[in-house]
Amino acid sequence: MRVRPAGVAATAGAVALTVALAGCSGASASEDGRSDDKGKPRTSITVNLRGTQARAGEPVRVTLAAGKLQQVTVTDSKGGKLDGKVAADGRSWTSSRKAAPGTAYAVEARDDAGGTATAQFTTAAPEKVNKLALVPGKNATVGIAQPLSIVFDHEVTNKAEVEGHLKVVTSDNTQGSWGWMEDWSGRSRVDWRPKDYFKPGTRVTLDAELNGVDSGGDGGWFVRDYTTGFTVGRQQVVKVDLDNHRLKLFRDGTQIKDVPMSAGTPGGEKGSWRGTAVLMSKEGTINMRSETVGLGDAYDKMVDSSMRLTWSGMYAHAAPWNAAYFGNANRSSGCVGMSDADAAAVYGEVQVGDPFEITGGDAKGTIALNNGYGAWNLDWAEWQKKSALR
Repeated sequence: MRVRPAGVAATAGAVALTVALAGCSGASASEDGRSDDKGKPRTSITVNLRGTQARAGEPVRVTLAAGKLQQVTVTDSKGGKLDGKVAADGRSWTSSRKAAPGTAYAVEARDDAGGTATAQFTTAAPEKVNKLALVPGKNATVGIAQPLSIVFDHEVTNKAEVEGHLKVVTSDNTQGSWGWMEDWSGRSRVDWRPKDYFKPGTRVTLDAELNGVDSGGDGGWFVRDYTTGFTVGRQQVVKVDLDNHRLKLFRDGTQIKDVPMSAGTPGGEKGSWRGTAVLMSKEGTINMRSETVGLGDAYDKMVDSSMRLTWSGMYAHAAPWNAAYFGNANRSSGCVGMSDADAAAVYGEVQVGDPFEITGGDAKGTIALNNGYGAWNLDWAEWQKKSALR
């Protein structure tokens, strides 16, 4: 585990805390039958975590020696609470979430006679902390193909455990599933995509209740929860036909743009990818250099109306230097190039998260799962198999 070893006191197991219950008359007697100096019965609670180096990543369990528990409150040092449930026999209580590392907790128990008992413990600090990045950003409005995507700072090997704490709620009960992969950066990543494209107006919320979850291996602990939410915008699909050299934009099923273009030169690394890409970002005017995508010193240009489609460097953008080929041949270095006016018009209409459905034989292969957001290139059954909970 990635927690400093507990001391001898902490590893001795659960602690029985003998406390005087300020109970009413008739309170249950303690296990040893003793009373305090005022004649009130005395009992004890047992808490499975104790001391200042308690083991994180476990639920808190409180057991009453005699009588029945009515309520247990477990509060952390920041004022947060661990919810839980009293067992049917009234003798024990278990938290629904696990104790987080490096956190002080206060336990208060009340029995059926009105008496109370308290205990405190602190979990060991984590030796390593795992964090994450969420896409899309909070309160964003995105296209119908945008997945929820989480990239972790460190490797996640307890995939099922982590996935079980990722709760997605949609406003229209959209069916979806998580899928694990190695991100283009080499880090652990999990995406949630719906079975079919989202419906416009759908509200999507993620509650990642990860505080106290162990990544497994050498990935470290999560020490906080995360939330995000986004709204699905217009119903738009961009269709790119590599063989006929046309880019068409459809909104609500109606074609609103049809422009000539020239894609990647077929037959080598300069070819374009086929499959469904998701518009990752609208980057405006950027400097594109061929050495960043493994093509030597072929080009170094300032490029307008740049729309990123993959991590490997495939964009749709303005390419006036390639005008002779628009509509009749693919002669770019892999991107979908258009005239200045056409690229600007498309750029103004599309939204991040719109699908670009790229078809045709003039391609070097299908977009990989992790090359941008390639989940749509798997059918639904294949995508579901990427879940750690299937």
